[in-house]
Amino acid sequence: MTYLPLPIESYGLIGDCTSCALVGSNGSIDWLCWPRFDSPACFAALLGDDRNGRWQIAPERVVHAEAIDRRSGDGPAPVTTTRSYRRDGMVLETVFTTPDGEVALIDFMVIDAPAPTIVRIVEGRSGRVRMSMDFILRMDYGLSVPWLTHLEQGEGISAIVGPSRCVLRSRMPLHSRDLRTTANFTVAKGERQTFSLSYSESHLPVPAAIDPMAALRDTEGFWDGWIAQSTFDGPYDAPVRRSLVTLKALTYKPTGGIVAAPTTSLPECLGGSRNWDYRYCWLRDATLTLMAFMAGGYFEEARDWRDWLHRAVAGSPEQVQIMYGLGGERQLLEWEVPWLAGYENSTPVRVGNGAAGQLQLDVYGEIVLALHRARHDHLRPVTAGWTLQVSLLEHLETIWREPDEGIWEVRGGRRHFVLSKISCWAAFDRAVADARQYGLEGPVERWEALRDEIHETVCREGFCPERNSFVQYFGGRSLDASLLLIPQIGFLPPDDPRVIGTVEAIEHDLIRDGLVLRYRTEEVDDGLDQQDEGAFLACSFWLVNTYVLMGRRDDAQALFDRLLALRNDLGLLAEEYDTVLRRQIGNFPQAFSHLALVASAAYLEHGTFRTAGDGGA
Repeated sequence: MTYLPLPIESYGLIGDCTSCALVGSNGSIDWLCWPRFDSPACFAALLGDDRNGRWQIAPERVVHAEAIDRRSGDGPAPVTTTRSYRRDGMVLETVFTTPDGEVALIDFMVIDAPAPTIVRIVEGRSGRVRMSMDFILRMDYGLSVPWLTHLEQGEGISAIVGPSRCVLRSRMPLHSRDLRTTANFTVAKGERQTFSLSYSESHLPVPAAIDPMAALRDTEGFWDGWIAQSTFDGPYDAPVRRSLVTLKALTYKPTGGIVAAPTTSLPECLGGSRNWDYRYCWLRDATLTLMAFMAGGYFEEARDWRDWLHRAVAGSPEQVQIMYGLGGERQLLEWEVPWLAGYENSTPVRVGNGAAGQLQLDVYGEIVLALHRARHDHLRPVTAGWTLQVSLLEHLETIWREPDEGIWEVRGGRRHFVLSKISCWAAFDRAVADARQYGLEGPVERWEALRDEIHETVCREGFCPERNSFVQYFGGRSLDASLLLIPQIGFLPPDDPRVIGTVEAIEHDLIRDGLVLRYRTEEVDDGLDQQDEGAFLACSFWLVNTYVLMGRRDDAQALFDRLLALRNDLGLLAEEYDTVLRRQIGNFPQAFSHLALVASAAYLEHGTFRTAGDGGA
């Protein structure tokens, strides 16, 4: 039987702050891009099958069970699996309990290694367990077969495809045939076998061998030290810490950029075409990222992100994009990968993201809100970024009346999206506040007039009296979950009748099985197929926050607890949740979902989104 990927929630994440890998509960690494998050994948079985590359280490009983189609209903293998992150860090331990004994698989990516390296350690805990290793490397998103040679010093192989080299090391005999490398061995109680895989450019010398156990100690020490810095205090410490560690793992250390997710094309609807590449940095996440890190006391990460933001948007205000590459790259050309079948036949598989060229007015608000928060929390001198901000606002003055593609990056044509206009209002509102508070120079009176004009326009054109609710776009009747942000941004107070009416309308029309949809795909022409998508998890967290602001504490608590229950056994969340299939869907793990979790925990704890040492946001 051809190996097929697991349910999305069956994967765990390991990372080294330059890239990440997804490890299945079956011991298979099914996704890895090297050397960066946005590099071509060398294990891509997640979006195809084993012919597209994977690396499995597991008891033979698990491997034999995979020869039975797990969709056929045949009995499961007599193996139980439990997983956890060691010491709350980013070292993943999978324990297999078999009739023959118990064995642990310890997976991690080495922090600050001379060459990017994954280490896999097999430890016998009891009895004697027969193990199997199956290594299938395919560069270029599962297409290119490498040329394998044995290392001169033995104990491993070198695999080269064009500019890339991967080196697999182990003291176990490795056998290569049928375009794969395998090993079979037995681990008894107290015994240990180690494997390491390193990446380098093919023209460089073979990466030097590392000491796997020393690397484990160093990596655990790094994550121990990072977690110890957390200042978040409250009943949700554990899920907040897991979210913050996940966000740290999604950070590209050389630049401070944070990817929206380490994957591409995990579908928002199984079998559908709503499949996007999220291995880039969205400006929409800017303010929430700053706030989340600062809520946990991680000001260095917040400063790095703020500096990345400033560098990325530097240049002509007319050329500001909604997303950038890890280093601020602007050319994110979208193309389709025809040789990958897609996760559960969800096609196309996309690389790059064409939405980078869209006009989304809300990003101007996000930039200004982020710089406003950076000044409030003294991340940089108050004047830092002000000249750039004034230039951006000058451009926004000329375009805020235009239609755009909106927060959800629709491909069905531009409209006057309500949240986009509200974000423009927020840009001028915070600029006025900063200019007055810090004595910064700018056309404050003109900004005030524009702010008031936008507010009046939104309240007149974006509110539907028949529905007693704000709507997705001017003149429309469709609802949009992003309207839940109205009181959180401060556009209107939570007790305003129009806000109350909007929340009631969203509760009536956009909640499915207790979770919030972005909008109804059958009502909105977003330029895509009309297939239904899952509940967007960040929107459900927004409803938690709005409930808190409205004084509906019990409702907020109940919804937050429901959302926490949707995390997988390792505390990870995808972008969406299919309430019918009871499965996580969309790219995984999703930074936006974890950012929203941190924000909601802060709202429940403090009644607002506070940062460390802050009196309120």
